[in-house]
Amino acid sequence: MAGATATDGFASLGSGSRGNGTLVRIDGQCILVDCGFTLKETTARLARLGLVPDDIDAVLVTHEHTDHIGGVARLARRHRLPVYLTYGTLRAHRDWKGVDLRPFDGHKPFSIAAVEVDPVPVPHDAREPVQFVLAGSRARIGVLTDLGHITDVVVERFGGCDALLVEANHDLDMLMQGPYPWPLKRRISSPHGHLSNQQTAGLLERIALPADCALVIGHVSEQNNAISALENTFAAARERFRRLRFADQAFGTAWTDL
Repeated sequence: MAGATATDGFASLGSGSRGNGTLVRIDGQCILVDCGFTLKETTARLARLGLVPDDIDAVLVTHEHTDHIGGVARLARRHRLPVYLTYGTLRAHRDWKGVDLRPFDGHKPFSIAAVEVDPVPVPHDAREPVQFVLAGSRARIGVLTDLGHITDVVVERFGGCDALLVEANHDLDMLMQGPYPWPLKRRISSPHGHLSNQQTAGLLERIALPADCALVIGHVSEQNNAISALENTFAAARERFRRLRFADQAFGTAWTDL
């Protein structure tokens, strides 16, 4: 196992509409949350972190959209990885032949070895979408993308995370003035679409997170967002969270130890 992942921590393999994957190392388990990349691309992105696919112990799936699930089955078959997903996601995606599937109730925590996995239902246009809080003996790590609005459940369940990847998909003005057709704009900005920069900034004002939380803003649209918009919207959050950074589609983030 690579030295970079000897302690609890996480990294984004890439985050955006062309593919998502978040690697979490906690209590000796290396867990990949979503895989929207080809097997070749996933292997290359893991190599950037000094890892190979066989270092992964399990895959968690948030929902069935291609940018989150597109590479899961092939990765799992090739490397004999168990895949954890809701029953709704299981039914919504059909490419499961030869995969070790571990469906779960999206309202009940479960364990992967010593790691407690808390699936959190979210409002998104998928069959049974969830996001995850993973808790071990020393750290609590959250992955929160693909939801159209903030719920009280989200605020409560993601509180207290030592690390959190949260989406800020679009700047609303850029989205509305941009080239997307109106039905797509309406879908993205709907209560079952994606969080805007402004919505995520509002979440960070409500949620109870420690000041040293390793906060990553992800799932940033390449067409409807910009670093300048992110820096402007999250200026106050950066004062509060000194470990704030942005994940991108091409690189994701470097490894963060906790």
